Amino acid sequence: MNNNQPQNRNIFCTDIGLVDYQKAWDYQEKLFQGIVDGKIKNRRENAGITTSNYFILVEHPHVYTLGKSGDLSHLLIDERQLKLKGASYYKINRGGDITYHGPGQIVGYPIFDLDHFFTDIHRFLRTLEDVIILTLADFDLIGDRSPGETGVWIDVGTPFARKICAMGVRASRWVTMHGFALNVNPDMSYFDNIVPCGILGKGVTSMQKELNKYVDIHDVKQHIKKHISTCFEAALLDVNPTDIDKK
Repeated sequence: MNNNQPQNRNIFCTDIGLVDYQKAWDYQEKLFQGIVDGKIKNRRENAGITTSNYFILVEHPHVYTLGKSGDLSHLLIDERQLKLKGASYYKINRGGDITYHGPGQIVGYPIFDLDHFFTDIHRFLRTLEDVIILTLADFDLIGDRSPGETGVWIDVGTPFARKICAMGVRASRWVTMHGFALNVNPDMSYFDNIVPCGILGKGVTSMQKELNKYVDIHDVKQHIKKHISTCFEAALLDVNPTDIDKK
């Protein structure tokens, strides 16, 4: 931790519903840049600014996103086919390869100043995985890590290993953005149009598919929020998006 910065383990949490990917990305960038600017001002002027932490929950209309080191060949359809499927595509500034977002999938964007927690991106990702593993356990599903592959998986170490939650983040000055995508009840056919996360020979799954029933997405969000609070040893404060803009 940076002992010169006032510490703040409160996390402002907002659920913005079903939102276009670009709009949510712009929202993330605004919050992210606000934290970074505050940290720069503290460093230059010893201003004593206490930076905030945010956790955005969202669903997106059908969209494929490719990380900065990803391979475009892992998108298996062209622009015309994207339009036919009602999907969009973005090259973005997170780590990782290609993934899909859509209705029925919980996307979580932790925009944290890690100086309030721990300055270790590897630990940050492992802690996010813990959040999802604990959430799945609440629904009697056994999630696990796959060595060398970020995210959460089912049946790791077997020929049937399949990913249930993808992760990819960006960090600058120990401020994070982007995050995870947990498949709850999405239309899984959209994954057929990509090589998910650039990993060949392994499948993807959802909570609905594993449990063979529809899963209440609001209920899953409540469990995620509980485990974010526990795993990051933080107070999670529910706020409206307009209230976040005032922080």
